[in-house]
Amino acid sequence: MATTKPPTPNQATPTHSNLVRLIAIVLLVLIVLVGLTILIIWLTIKPKKLVYSIDDGSINNYNLSDGNHLNSTYNFILRAYNPNKKVSVYYDKVDIEVLYDDETLSRGIIDPFHQPKRNATRFKLNLASHDVQLSDQIARDLKTERTSGRVEMTVKLKARIRFKVGVWKSRHYHMKVSCAPIMVHFSTSSRGFQRTMCDVDI
Repeated sequence: MATTKPPTPNQATPTHSNLVRLIAIVLLVLIVLVGLTILIIWLTIKPKKLVYSIDDGSINNYNLSDGNHLNSTYNFILRAYNPNKKVSVYYDKVDIEVLYDDETLSRGIIDPFHQPKRNATRFKLNLASHDVQLSDQIARDLKTERTSGRVEMTVKLKARIRFKVGVWKSRHYHMKVSCAPIMVHFSTSSRGFQRTMCDVDI
């Protein structure tokens, strides 16, 4: 009479291995499909580039000591425009920097915010230099420009942003904005200020 033997562990392994392989294939297919769906949505919408500009600016309370220590306040109106009809933007972190001839004079932040579709948001930037030590060359150049009543400056932004389309939110992107050259007057008057468009890189 013939007898049967239970399968050995080596004989049972292929079935388990096939199941693991099937699960891995299904997961991979799902990941690819989700990725393709997101890509198709993104390409269909074709988000337009964000637009930034400095609409006004002035320098106040200016004082440059003989030891090249600078104290001053800088007031700018920053305009951020989202031209997209279907894409809104989350700004999770925004750092601001004011520079003169590549030397940083002041730093600040903008609180996190959400910008709706086709929206223009204006920010009043109030930044200051507190006893900032300048190099001899920078101090001389700044004093020379001071005599003309205005000075050429740069405002830079670095931000971590996310795009939102419907209920979908993108991963974080790093955005860099450079606004230059900005001709800023040494007064609270905005007369004669020329709007400066900014370069935006994402």
